[in-house]
Amino acid sequence: MSLHEACGLFGICSTEDKIAESLHLGLFTLQHRGQEAAGFALARGGEFFLYKDLGSVEEVYRQGNVRLRRGQLGIAHTRYSTAGESAAENAQPIGLHRQGRWLALTHNGTVANAARLRRELSEQGVVFQGSSDTEILLQLYARAPEGTSPEERLARLAGQVRGAYSLLLLDGDRLIAARDPFGFRPLVIGRRGADWLIASETAALEMVGARPEREVRPGEAVIFRPGREPEARRFAPERAIRCCVFELIYFGRPDSVIFDHDVYQFRKRTGCLLARKEGSAIDLVVPVPDSGVPAALGYAQALGCPLELGLIRSHYVGRSFIEPQQASRLQVVKMKLLPLRSVLSGRRVALVDDSIVRGTTAKAVVELVREFGAAEVHLRIASPPIIAPCFFGIDMPTKAELLASGRTLAEIKEFLQADSINYLTLAELAEATGVGAGLVPALGGFCDACFSGCYPAGSLAEDDLFRGATCRTPTCKTR
Repeated sequence: MSLHEACGLFGICSTEDKIAESLHLGLFTLQHRGQEAAGFALARGGEFFLYKDLGSVEEVYRQGNVRLRRGQLGIAHTRYSTAGESAAENAQPIGLHRQGRWLALTHNGTVANAARLRRELSEQGVVFQGSSDTEILLQLYARAPEGTSPEERLARLAGQVRGAYSLLLLDGDRLIAARDPFGFRPLVIGRRGADWLIASETAALEMVGARPEREVRPGEAVIFRPGREPEARRFAPERAIRCCVFELIYFGRPDSVIFDHDVYQFRKRTGCLLARKEGSAIDLVVPVPDSGVPAALGYAQALGCPLELGLIRSHYVGRSFIEPQQASRLQVVKMKLLPLRSVLSGRRVALVDDSIVRGTTAKAVVELVREFGAAEVHLRIASPPIIAPCFFGIDMPTKAELLASGRTLAEIKEFLQADSINYLTLAELAEATGVGAGLVPALGGFCDACFSGCYPAGSLAEDDLFRGATCRTPTCKTR
């Protein structure tokens, strides 16, 4: 699996001013969503504190002495860059002092028309601190006339921005949570006594003792002030909701509830659906750790076949331990996955994973399982073939780099050197979400663009088409 995680957001509005440790713990729970950079912003009255840098949540929290800071409002962010370079100035939150007050913003998603908006803002005299699309969102919000309400500012922003954005904002004495009109990326509200908390996933809320209440609705802003009930205000008209189905397939923690779906149970269902179409003799089911484990469990249970941990993931190898130019892909995989010969030798193995992107890692894993004695290797993928890039917050290769783009199933099997390969169909993925196959090709309430090549109407601007975002599905305009 070579997709990079979406970013993680966490925020607190409290009647107390000792929120730093909860902010840290909540963000730490979202570390899986980004390991590149982290940051914290806290506000209390007229006081404002912001610290961000490259590194893990724990490193940045410690280096910035964030635990010593006081605030009733706080937002935090862990980042993997999908737009903008990996640099400290692109870490979030991004802060700005304007119209007599501090603003700070964190963002999960991607602004698809960022290049045009940056050019227009630069022509208006804006000097940018870095190269991320998040700073564009902050400038669009901040440049509204003085006295403009938060929902009016967001409405102006929504009229110009195309793409995906779940936001947390500090605006003076207010904390604001907002989602784009399509609802691509998750954002959920929780409560802990008199405190309100907002996070990308329910697991982060539960880690700090908060009870999940509801999701921020697409096109909605929820405004929090200490000691007051939240105010929900719509800033954009309702669209056909298109939540990212990859949040369920891969990004979310298995102990989270995302888009009202239990992530772990969803992944088990995809495995059950894969087993339903099994046509080969299988001795053993082996998950590709850790992403393939729940689907493999569902697959094995439905097939009545034993599941074994034939591959053990090493927890001591980071993403950059071995650079690709220093070693072959197989050597890199060997450093990360420890095969068990006693489990694999002589067995007909169903190797289960959540998805395949470029296919280079999957090919190396198949080779590794064969090297350690498997008689046959049957690859089972708990999602449909990825045929198109994402423009909404997933760091995905170009169309030409995607294994399944332009290849038949037989050609994919040949490239991977597997004995057979099965994917879920779009209809089966729709069944796993509970919306039923009748809504294919568009998964009801979900974005399936990476599987179908059909992008939600109005989500991309015309000047994005040069990036290859044209839709091959004639009915796209109806979505």
